[in-house]
Amino acid sequence: MSAETNQAIQDTKGADAIDEAIARGIDFDGTPIPEAKLDLYNKVMALEANRQRSGVSNTMRSRIVRIGAKHIPQAELDQMLADAGFAQLKEKEIAFYYSGK
Repeated sequence: MSAETNQAIQDTKGADAIDEAIARGIDFDGTPIPEAKLDLYNKVMALEANRQRSGVSNTMRSRIVRIGAKHIPQAELDQMLADAGFAQLKEKEIAFYYSGK
């Protein structure tokens, strides 16, 4: 196993793990990411980089909901949002993130 493959396998945790793997063009299992996939990803990310933002607080809440729903039960996340001063979960968010759980 090459040092690059070992490095790819070791760096699978944390918020930056995906971005670092994409920048290297190597998946977590050590295989190269196909050029067509990298090209499409970079094209879409360039469009996103040029999008006007609605505000930091809105983006923070969106990330909290999107990621928190993977790890935190609905009622708990809803209470955490309220305690932090964010709007509580919306019906469409509950339906999208929690309907299959």
